[in-house]
Amino acid sequence: MKTLRFYSLTALMLFSSFGISLAQSSRSTIQIGNIEDAPTISKHIYGHFAEHLGRCIYEGFYVGDNSMIPNTEGVRNDIIDALKELQIPNLRWPGGCFADTYHWKDGIGPQENRPTIVNTWWGGVTEDNSFGTHNFLNLCEVLETEPYLSGNVGSGTVQELADWVQYTNFKGKSPMSDLRRENGRDEPWTVKYWGIGNEAWGCGGNMRPEYYADIYKKYVTFMSDADVEGGLYKIASGASNDDYNWTEVLMKNIPKNMLQGVALHHYSVIDWSAKGSDVDFTEDLYFKTMKESWLMEELIVKHTAIMDKYDKEKKVDLIVDEWGGWYEVAEGTNPGFLYQQNTMRDAMIAGMNLNIFNNHADRVKMANLAQTVNVLQAVILTDKEKMILTPTYHVMNMFKVHQDAKLIPLSFESPEYTFNGESLPAVNASASMDDAGRMHLSIVNIDAHKENIVTIDLNTLGIKKITGRILMSDKLQDHNTFDNPNKIEPKEYKDFTFKKGVLEIELPAFSVIVLEGSK
Repeated sequence: MKTLRFYSLTALMLFSSFGISLAQSSRSTIQIGNIEDAPTISKHIYGHFAEHLGRCIYEGFYVGDNSMIPNTEGVRNDIIDALKELQIPNLRWPGGCFADTYHWKDGIGPQENRPTIVNTWWGGVTEDNSFGTHNFLNLCEVLETEPYLSGNVGSGTVQELADWVQYTNFKGKSPMSDLRRENGRDEPWTVKYWGIGNEAWGCGGNMRPEYYADIYKKYVTFMSDADVEGGLYKIASGASNDDYNWTEVLMKNIPKNMLQGVALHHYSVIDWSAKGSDVDFTEDLYFKTMKESWLMEELIVKHTAIMDKYDKEKKVDLIVDEWGGWYEVAEGTNPGFLYQQNTMRDAMIAGMNLNIFNNHADRVKMANLAQTVNVLQAVILTDKEKMILTPTYHVMNMFKVHQDAKLIPLSFESPEYTFNGESLPAVNASASMDDAGRMHLSIVNIDAHKENIVTIDLNTLGIKKITGRILMSDKLQDHNTFDNPNKIEPKEYKDFTFKKGVLEIELPAFSVIVLEGSK
């Protein structure tokens, strides 16, 4: 049996899709690779996404200055506290599809003077622009997180985006910096991360990649790098799923000095015409969702191979700025608001994808879970004054130990999760070493029924002590509710043995475990 490097699972997936058994036992051994040449796991892999969609901004983040809910400049304090605990490194705004209909000047100045628009993408509701550039960038300062602004390329102009850059970043005297000061902000925010449109192949304009590549070059030509140390970090609207031609055209046609990142979007959706319930799902739907989630590995491998052809020095990063589970909306809610509950299935998606991103840290430098509050695979749900943290929140909180830590390469033979004649790798993992010399190992067992056992020899790392936390529940469909907000939360994990530097870990069915090793 061939041992596979864990961060190159494409071959394993191809064999598994044909039902070929790659592991006959529920036991497997993880080997540690060479850490010397391993990349650093960028903290920005743990980014988030907040779109003007449904109840993400309004009734989610933003309740207004006059709300009885405790807030800071209209943003809920409990959400601020929860996101600070997560140590979110960046936050993407205002979209999504909404970004290419958003005109930033509508959201500045006195609120009573701001025009309204109709959010034609999400529910046809009226957007009053009460949450705008100042609100968002001030929130990012409070959260101590980097803002990632998505520019309007679809319905906007080159001048409009160039003005936004100047408004947010220019220290001197200019029409836009003067306007910023008139609106109460003297010093610029210095926004580094900019998306040049969103999903240009679809809701961002239904463009051909060749056309978008030219449009991209035109827009970034007029975006000033002068006011940000190291220049702006410009992200091209990248491919949907397996559109490898899109990545090929962008990498071939855009000069590398104009391009810092190429985006990729992939959701764990079993069927766009019949996505299945958010909570009342069968094991068949669960398995299919896991299969779609595992596809992220293959997508990254293949898109990265194309990028390597044109960028052998890896100067351009892969940015997975939309990912997560997508189901039918929760029963009785607005179909255009994309509100769904968050179960143990979502915890599996979160852990699996974060492990994949970590293991591809040489090229994946940023990712953004969709979305932060009340939309899709949210980490936070609200109902008036109530707020709950989802299983996905807890996974992100457990995994934050990997931020800016050095990847520890792993290789092992995963046991299989088999259902209806198809098989997937049951176990996925990633590991890192932080600046304090602590090892962190994150392991996910997606098998709906079977416990799996893994062994890892930690002697080469000099580890002497192990502690751990686990996220698990009785049923895959379990979730936190406003009546029972703590049904699923991390617990101390002790079901391991550690003798003579060898760690043996018992992985319960559909569980997420993070272990810390100290010297």
